[in-house]
Amino acid sequence: MTEGEKRLWARLRTLRRSHNLHIRRQAPIGPYVADFAVHDARLIIEVDGEHHQSAQQQSLDAHREVWFAGQGYQTLRFSTGDLISNIEGCLQAILDVAAPPPLAPPHKGEGNAIALAPKSGDQQ
Repeated sequence: MTEGEKRLWARLRTLRRSHNLHIRRQAPIGPYVADFAVHDARLIIEVDGEHHQSAQQQSLDAHREVWFAGQGYQTLRFSTGDLISNIEGCLQAILDVAAPPPLAPPHKGEGNAIALAPKSGDQQ
């Protein structure tokens, strides 16, 4: 694992406990190995070091993301710099996808209920 991956993994382990997320590191998915995966949320998390800045690597990364998307996965990418300067923001982005807050139930009288008109001949 790279230093960026180690840094993120240390923090992801706390999310595993606090948000009950099942996070896999170095997760094989088809022909690829994702840095991290949250299968239940169909989420891939990639840490991009300096070698990801080359045009060739960016093309390979884009092809990989298309393949993941075809399997129903969303990919989040973070640079090592992002993880150093804004780890909390990176973790929040992961939580926004992997553990969105539950929807509040509609207030009484709201929602999508449809009132049906009585059938002809029905007594009211």
